[in-house]
Amino acid sequence: MELLNVYQNNYLIVFVFLCLGILLPVVALFLGKLLRPYKPSAEKYTTYESGIDPFHDSRVQFNVRYYIFALMFVIFDVETVFLYPWAVAYDKLGVFALIEMVLFVIMLLIGLVYAWKKKVLRWI
Repeated sequence: MELLNVYQNNYLIVFVFLCLGILLPVVALFLGKLLRPYKPSAEKYTTYESGIDPFHDSRVQFNVRYYIFALMFVIFDVETVFLYPWAVAYDKLGVFALIEMVLFVIMLLIGLVYAWKKKVLRWI
């Protein structure tokens, strides 16, 4: 019976945190909507372009290559962050970690060569 109470208490704690995780943002958003000033005007709905009047539609179509280039940068930047903990703990990890990291870097290089062959890394 004691084990059942501990089991139920664990679910009760999760339920309380789930309710708080839902309730607090909803209350904060409601209070923000309630307390903010609301004075709509035509100027507030125009597109801001460095202080001058907009002269064309703000929805400009961009080449998808810029997005892919930025995504490739983020992927390789995040993957490089994984090298830091390995370098710090290299003495304790031994040869197995070296082999794992060499495989990891080889997989990154394969991805880079693939992107290079597909001409994703060309800016123009």
